[in-house]
Amino acid sequence: MKAKSLAVLAALALLVFSGPTFAHHGTAAYDTGNPLTIKGTVTEFRFINPHCQVYFDIKNDKGEVEHWQGELTAPNKLARAGWTKHSLNTGDQITVTGLVGKYGGHSIWIRKLIGPDGQGMQLSED
Repeated sequence: MKAKSLAVLAALALLVFSGPTFAHHGTAAYDTGNPLTIKGTVTEFRFINPHCQVYFDIKNDKGEVEHWQGELTAPNKLARAGWTKHSLNTGDQITVTGLVGKYGGHSIWIRKLIGPDGQGMQLSED
């Protein structure tokens, strides 16, 4: 009986603590129906957990500079593809394709990135 109780307790703990892990990978904050491709200039690259971040500037249709924030995949996935914290540098020209945030601001979940060397990396299968 004690073993059964421990098994039930372990299963409940797994359910309770795994929820935030799966919730964190949701795409509800992004417009999944309208992917966007934009070109910009890197202002900062953060090779950090849980997801790398790239900040970049673009010029909009009016010629005004817009500051964008892009979320990439986890650093361990990028590292397996040969990336380091020096893979993107301030001033680098990039092209990103991704899903724009639904709630204003200039944020994008980057699904594909073409770096300054012209090499592309598919970051998501979605």
